[in-house]
Amino acid sequence: MIATRIAVTSDIDGILDLQSVNLYTNLSDAERLEGFVTTPFTPDQIRSLIAQTGVFVAEQEGKIDGYIFAGSWQFFSQWEIFPFMVSRFPNLSFQGKQITVENTFQYGPICIDRRLRGSGVFLQLFETMRSNFSTRFPMGVTFINRLNQRSFEAHTRKLNLEAIDRFDFNHHSFYSLAFLTKDYNEQD
Repeated sequence: MIATRIAVTSDIDGILDLQSVNLYTNLSDAERLEGFVTTPFTPDQIRSLIAQTGVFVAEQEGKIDGYIFAGSWQFFSQWEIFPFMVSRFPNLSFQGKQITVENTFQYGPICIDRRLRGSGVFLQLFETMRSNFSTRFPMGVTFINRLNQRSFEAHTRKLNLEAIDRFDFNHHSFYSLAFLTKDYNEQD
């Protein structure tokens, strides 16, 4: 049985192994159609995010079969794409609320072992992250490379995330998507 939980530092090697197998630059064109991870994280970056309770894992029999990262815009600003995304916030809203760095966090990447895709682990891992962050932020935001249609479909169909922006960065096209961290009835 798959269990999802907040990550600890002893999970880093398993996270790195799964990241390596699914990293865009390590995949063939055919493999990329099954989904991919765009941003590589170093052990130190993962350790730092774990210390901020921003890494969640899916584990089965001691093996990391999925992970999800989430955190503040300050943490993610070390990658150039995130300050660019934040610069677009003044023109973005979701569910009638202005998107800001104070009321949102960055969610992603998420990565699920290929053999478990379509098994429900995606939703289970997302819900573990979402419920943990619901006490800190009312909304989350993520980006998906427009070439990653599998991820876009999974996020919009299975999780009901909504596209709030489209942008180009570093010769690639992306969607920004947003979601509420609580059910509509729970919102303040």
